[in-house]
Order: sequence, then C-alpha cells, then structure tokens
Amino acid sequence: MKIVDRIYGEYLIDGTLEEIILSNPVQRLKGVYQGGASFLVNETWNGTRFEHSIGVMLLIRKFGGSIEEQIAGLLHDVSHTAFSHVIDFVFENKNEDYHEQIYHQIILNSKIPAILAKYGYNYENILFDHSKWTLLEQAPPELCADRIDYTLRDMYQNGIITLVEINRFLQDLTIIDGKIYIKDLKTAELFVRTYYKEVIDFFMDPLNIYGNDLMAKTIKIALEKEIIKLNSLLQTDEEVMNCLRLSNDQEVLTLIGKMHRNVVVEEDKVHFDIHRKNKVRLIDPSVYQASRLIRSSDLSRKIKKMNENAKSKAEEGMFVRIVSN
Repeated sequence: MKIVDRIYGEYLIDGTLEEIILSNPVQRLKGVYQGGASFLVNETWNGTRFEHSIGVMLLIRKFGGSIEEQIAGLLHDVSHTAFSHVIDFVFENKNEDYHEQIYHQIILNSKIPAILAKYGYNYENILFDHSKWTLLEQAPPELCADRIDYTLRDMYQNGIITLVEINRFLQDLTIIDGKIYIKDLKTAELFVRTYYKEVIDFFMDPLNIYGNDLMAKTIKIALEKEIIKLNSLLQTDEEVMNCLRLSNDQEVLTLIGKMHRNVVVEEDKVHFDIHRKNKVRLIDPSVYQASRLIRSSDLSRKIKKMNENAKSKAEEGMFVRIVSN
C-alpha cells in the first residue's frame, strides 16, 4: 500500500500496519472530524482523525520508532466518538479524555487483537501501556508525535505554516532517549507560536466554540430522549447526523438548523450567549544546547510571554455572542 501524506510525503506500508489501516475501526476515522462539529460551520475545518492517525504513525516511523510504536500511534485515536471532543462537552468532562476511558473497550470489541496476533504481536503489550512509547506520547509541556502532528496538520491546512517551515522544523528535531527535542531556539519559538495558533486561536475561535457547543446540546438532548444511544456515537459524524435528522424531533431539528456556514458570531465579554473553557494546553519544549536540555522558556522571553498569555486566555475561556444564526 502506498500512502501519500500532504505533509510527510509518500510511504510504502505493508503487513500489520496495512491490515490495521484497512480495518473497520481505523477506516471509520475517515468520517470523524478532528475539530468536532466545527466543519458544519466552516467548510475548511475538515481534517479527519484518520489523516491525523496516519500522520502520527508516519512521524514515529520518520523518527526511527519501532513497528510496535507505529501501531500504537496509528491506533491512539481509534476510540474517538463522532464529533471527537464534543462528547466531553456533553458530559462536562474537563479532562477531555472520554476517548481514553473507552479505549480498552473499543480495542477488545474489534478485530484489532486478532490482526495483531496473526503477525505475532500481543495487543495488550502494544496498546494498553502507552507510557513506553515515548515518541508517541509525552506529558505536556514537552513535544511528542501526537502533539506535533495535529499542530502542523491543522495549521498547514489553515495557512498558518508552510511546508518549507514544517520541513525546517522537522530537521531541527533530535531524538534523545527515545524522546523528541528541539536543537534550535528559533525553531522552538516557531513551534510554540504555531501551537498557540492551534489551541488558542483555533480551538477557541468563537465560531468553533459555537459549533461544538450547539452540537453538545443537541447530542445531550438526543441521548436524554433516547433518539440515539451512547453506542450510536461509535459511528461516523455523518451517520450520527442522519439519525438526528431522521428523528423528527422539533427541538433537535431546530438546533441542527442553527449549525450552518453562514453563522456570524464574535467575541464579546459583556453581551455573550456562550462561555466555554477548554482544557488548558501549554507547550514549553526543551531545547538541546551545549549537551544538555534546557526548558525553552528559560532561554526565550518570547516563549515565556506566549505561555503566560495562553494560560491566561485558556483559564478565562471564550465569550461568544451570536450575531446571526
């Protein structure tokens, strides 16, 4: 199988990875949007969990990660429900980790364990302890393949960063003890700035907040009225939308009707209709200089200031006024 990724280029994939990619749980991710319900209000916000999962796998491969770690990377988001993190807003889950809570269940109820066994792998050893996969996951504020890919992918799609800048950034990374670090302070500043374009300017964009808030309200009502079951959310976004559209429930249909691409909203801290706080996500990657690792904010006043501003904004949340829907 040849994979052509718009960021990392062409790769040949075979064996275990190919079969997992073609499996139903991974293929479903083609219909699960990365930004939740935001694609309903902005057609350019259409990146999928499938693209991101492939990207994480390729990034791990690029950094010399084992097949096992590539498998873990490919499957790390397989348990995301329809509309991604919207389910966390439905349940007011501040950690935004519902997909992690059901991860074991999703794997065990799939053919993934059998596929891995066919190639001599134990699914529990690979999938149920991600702490061993240090390229894939690192606790904030350090870098990891997951954090790097969704930042570069989303911001490339939104025109914030170019392929030239992405390639330069990737060239300035180094692997030490199986973990990803940056070699150049300017590169660290570029990534921190780009990351906050993602988690502050994009995740907290008033239109993004509006779409996800409205979808959370819709799903909560649909669950309460038993229009859909919780397991219904293990389908694609479009399949869930079809269930909602066919419900003939006026309350649900009214809410769906307000999610379209001509909505006009703005930030307004006084006359607001929605106030949403997302999970606080900060980045402060270590830089490898003079044979030692130094926190980038200790080297750069720009990064320190960006971190302070991002923390303040995330803790304050976004106040959204609906101008027209």
